[in-house]
This record gives sequence, C-alpha cells and structure tokens, in this order.
Amino acid sequence: MSEPTPSSNGATSTGAEDVRWDLDDLYGGLDDPNLDEDLQALVGKAKAFDDAYRGRLSEALGDALRDQAAISALGDKLFGYLFLRRSTDATNEAIQKRLGQVQEALSRAEADHLNFFEHELGAMADSDYEAAVARDSEAARHRPYLDHIRANRDYLLEENVERALTLRSPFGPSEWQSYIDEMEAELRFEMDGEEHGLPGILHIINDDPDGDRRARALSVFSEGLSAQRFDRLMARTLNVVIGAKRIEDDERGYPTPMTARNIGNRVDDDTVKALHDAVAEYGAAQCRRYYRLLSAHLGVRPLRWSDRNAPLPFSDQRTVPWRECVDTVLGAYESFSPRLRDLVARMIDSKWVDAPPASGKTGGAFNLALLLPSGEPRAYNFLNYLGSTRDVMTVAHEAGHGAHGLLAAEAQGSLMFRAPMAYAETASIFGEMTTFRFLVQRATSDEERLALLMSKSADHINTVVRQISFSNFEQRIHAARRAGKLSVEDYSRTWMEVTREFYGDEGDLFTYRDVENLWSYVHHFLRPFYVYAYAFGELFTQSLFAIQDRFGADFEAMYLDLLRAGGTKDAVGLMEPFGLDPREPSFWRGGIEGSVGRWLDEAEAISRRLGVEVPAAG
Repeated sequence: MSEPTPSSNGATSTGAEDVRWDLDDLYGGLDDPNLDEDLQALVGKAKAFDDAYRGRLSEALGDALRDQAAISALGDKLFGYLFLRRSTDATNEAIQKRLGQVQEALSRAEADHLNFFEHELGAMADSDYEAAVARDSEAARHRPYLDHIRANRDYLLEENVERALTLRSPFGPSEWQSYIDEMEAELRFEMDGEEHGLPGILHIINDDPDGDRRARALSVFSEGLSAQRFDRLMARTLNVVIGAKRIEDDERGYPTPMTARNIGNRVDDDTVKALHDAVAEYGAAQCRRYYRLLSAHLGVRPLRWSDRNAPLPFSDQRTVPWRECVDTVLGAYESFSPRLRDLVARMIDSKWVDAPPASGKTGGAFNLALLLPSGEPRAYNFLNYLGSTRDVMTVAHEAGHGAHGLLAAEAQGSLMFRAPMAYAETASIFGEMTTFRFLVQRATSDEERLALLMSKSADHINTVVRQISFSNFEQRIHAARRAGKLSVEDYSRTWMEVTREFYGDEGDLFTYRDVENLWSYVHHFLRPFYVYAYAFGELFTQSLFAIQDRFGADFEAMYLDLLRAGGTKDAVGLMEPFGLDPREPSFWRGGIEGSVGRWLDEAEAISRRLGVEVPAAG
C-alpha cells in the first residue's frame, strides 16, 4: 500500500492530485458547437411543447410528459456541464459568461413556453385530472410527479406574474449566490508563512492534532473573513435573498418562511417542527455529553471552539492515501451490497470524480446526478480530498448520493428520479454508516475503536445538532429581516444566541473567541431552509439502519428498492415497508438515542477501561 509523500510545494500528497473528472463526453469545451446546437434545440423543444399542449393537457397528458422528460434531460446536460465546470474554476469569467448566456436563454424559454404546464394542470377539475391519468399509462406512471405539482397549486400566482418571475430569475438572488461562490474560491488565509484556501484552513481547524495550531487557524480564519470583507458581502447577499423570498412568500400566501421548502421536501410543517424540537431537547443533550467526554480526553476545560472536531490524542493522524480511501469505501460497500459497490467503482473508473483541492475550486463536496438525453445516467462527485479520516467518510457519503442517483435515474426517468432533499441524504448517510461499521469491525484495540466512535459521534452532532442550530438561526434572521435590512452585527448577535442555546453559555463547555462571524461562510443559507434536511436525513437513516438486522437477507433488496423510488414517494411511503413512521415524535428521538446515544455509551465504557474519568451530566 502506497504511503503519502511530500509534494513539490511542501504539502502532503495524497495520490488524489490527478483524480479529476473528464467532462469531454458531455461537451468538448465552452466553444463546442454542440453546446450551441443543444441550446437552440432546447429552446425549439420548449416552443413546440407550448404549441402542442397548451389548452390540451387533459387530453394529451401522457404525450406532454414524454416531451417534458426530453426537455428536462437536455437541460440537465447543458446546466450540468456548465455547473461542473464552474465548480472547479469558479473565477473563470468565460465560464461565468457562458453559464449566464444559457441561463438567460432557458429562463425565457421556460417563461414563454413551459410555465403554463403547472397552471393548467393545477386548474384541472379533480374529475378531469383523474380521467386524464386513468386513460394514459405514461400519466399514470408519473402520478407522483403530477400530484406534487397539484399540491402546490394554491400558492401559484397568475401566469403572467409567474412568467415575469421566471424571466427575472437569472438576475436575482441566484446571481448573488454565484458571486459568493466566486469570491469564496478567491479567499486566502496566511498562516505560518503558508497561504491556504478555504478547504486548507478548515482542514487545519478540524483535523490538526495540535490544539494551539487549531486555535490559531480559527483566529486567522475569522479575521480573514472580516479583513477580506467576506462577512459584509455575505450580509448583503443574505439581505437580498431573504428580502426577495419574503416578498414572494407573502404574495403566494405561504403561512411560514419554511412552508415552501417543506412542500418541496414533501413533509408537513408539524413533522419538521417535531424534528427541530427533538433535536433541541435530546440531540443537544447528547451533544453536550460528547463534548464533556472529549474535554476529559483532551485534558482541556473549557474547550476552545477550534477543539470541537479535535481528534483524540491517540487517533490515527496519518494522511490516508487516495488509493487506500477508495479501497476502504469499496470494501465497506461490498460488505453490504455488491450492487452498490459496483456503482461506486463505476463512478471512479468513469472519471466522474474530481478529488483534490485546486486553485479556483470551490469548497466542500457534492454529488450531481444527471440523466442524459441518451438515457444514460451519470453521477459526478466533487471533493476536496486532503486525506483525513473525515475526508474518507465524505467520499463514502458522496458515493452514496451517486449510487442513489444512478439507481433512481434508471428506474424513474428524468422527471422523477431526484429525491427531495429531506431524504436525498438517506443513501449518503447509509454509505457513511456502512463504512463506519466496516472500520469498527476491523478495529484491533480499545483506542482504535474509541477513536472511531468519537469521530462518528462528532460527525453526527455536526449533521444533526449543528444543522438544526443553523436552521434556528435562519428562522430568526428571516423573522428579523421583516423589519428591515440586517447588519453584520445583527447576524453575528443572532448567531451567538443560537450557538449558546445548543452548546451552552460561555465557559460551560466552550469559549467562543473567533466564533461570532462564522455564519458568513455557511453558503447553504443562500438556499433558505436547506440545512434542516441534513438532520432529517441523518435521523431518518439512523432509524432505518438500526432495524436492518430484523429483515435479514431481505434488507438489501428492500433498501435498493427504496433508492430506486427516487422522488416518487414521500417519507412516510418510503418507511412503510420497514414498519417505521416519521410522523411519530418517537421516530426522531429513537434516531438520536439509537445512534449517538449508543455510540457514547460504548465510548464512555471504553474510556473508563482506559482510566479516563467520565464526567457526569450537568
């Protein structure tokens, strides 16, 4: 097995430096004539759709859906290519210009020729709708998609207003979001004579074994966000995004700022509230329990905020080579499902993975699944792999998303394969859990097992407690924005209020130096109420993972069917075959107690065996 080696610039090489995706089979470049031809074809298809089906949906619904699916697949290819290009070269003005050209052309085509579909479908009498679905097999197959559109019909504005909003969409909040991505890619933080981009400085804060170095990195990061005026840029952008959303929500009649997102996620407001309440009560308690134990192992009380993700003193701190990471993830997936393992290998072998940090590349990680006009599904994984154990879990996470997309695209087609965000995280978190269990089963000492349990507990807390604290922050700033624009200081004050509610007052568990402006790099806030889906998905999946042994050999096939469902079922329907009901408050508590609660039980027991005094609650 190869070991990481120093690179020419002094950084550690992981072997992932040349793992870049190949997009040439989508388009040969920004000037590829096929890109222009596809854009013109898409505009033409939109006009033909209008000519063929406006006023005729009730009699030709099936044919309309076939043509709409073709339009969606071609649009995915165009946008997918340009989005992927921009994510790895965010400051490239030629890419920005090309993407803007395509967005503006397609928003006009949608406004002029496609928006009528939702209005006409929503306006159908129930009897006419039922008859249209009953007489056409294509319409019947797409009923989940059609029902979802009709569920939102009470919030549609008049068609000419929807047309105007669609035409303006490339020039509104989304343009600010693109600019934030571009500016984020240009952020630089100098520390100890070395310059780091966003992924690099966050890697030190989260993974460096030296507590003082982590604290200095956090200070450099916080000061850099202000010195480069990124927090002020983010404050201005949030004011635009929240203000525009408030006006539109009021016009549409949504009862709460979260309702539109909840409808999109196919969950009701009460279920989402139950999730938030369970995490605030039970999740926060487990969170504080974890940090008390971490504090005991580190011998530091109170912890500095930069200690939040600190590895244990005896954790494996080596840089994991890319090849070892791949072998681990493939082995873990193989241990559960050879079918899933083959899908992950396909992504890697097909060069659908972009792994290393690079100049101009945005931070974070994501998966983008596409269904091309040819009918071939794709799943592109975007990473910033630096070789930490957490990075290995991120690879497992995004691989799960990719497998989900490939299976669902094959089964459901372009209009129904994407699962709502709230349970799109199911496969990714299940992949993480499978990899975690794979590693735990191979642990050879108490220290190794404890390090894995603590690392997984930290990841769970970040996914559940931290994301719900983010969601509560969003709810408060959206409410406050109704009274006028918010300043950096307003956002920072609210950020600290929410932080203390979940993590305790200053000095209880943490000191909060260099924390007040960290809201400004959470770009998910530009997609309002996106973040709670991480907690939803984590606990949704933990409840599922906990009962897999109950079904024995049948579980794999049942789980693959769940993934193939894509966007055709809501959370209740997905869990029904497993005898679980996310409408029950106990579902969310069970997800917390059955995961991090059990991991911490074992972590505390191992800690006692190692002679570490486990702090009492309080």
